[in-house]
Amino acid sequence: QVQLVESGGGLVQPGGSLRLSCAASRSIFSFNFMGWYRQAPGKERELVATITYGGITNYADSVKGRFTISRDNAKNTVHLQTNTLRPEDTAVYYCYARSDYDRLNYWGQGTQVTVSS
Repeated sequence: QVQLVESGGGLVQPGGSLRLSCAASRSIFSFNFMGWYRQAPGKERELVATITYGGITNYADSVKGRFTISRDNAKNTVHLQTNTLRPEDTAVYYCYARSDYDRLNYWGQGTQVTVSS
């Protein structure tokens, strides 16, 4: 059973930064792509950013230029650097991984990000 464990969430003031991490229990090369989603209270879960096996990245328009997704292959970890945070970025952030070989989607348990003064 694959496990994805997020860390790095917390409370930050508007304009601040957080670095979220997602540690996978197996090689991240085994996933076609990985990414981050978020869900705010009363809203649907939405895509934030993804990174493919080959390193191609994709971002939601609302976070372009502020967030950066990256991968550390040696540590089987994917990071999400979040800068210039806004109150509307407040949400639970979930790590996601897709394996076409397993034909399965994997989710982490989520980490809370709260942007407030």
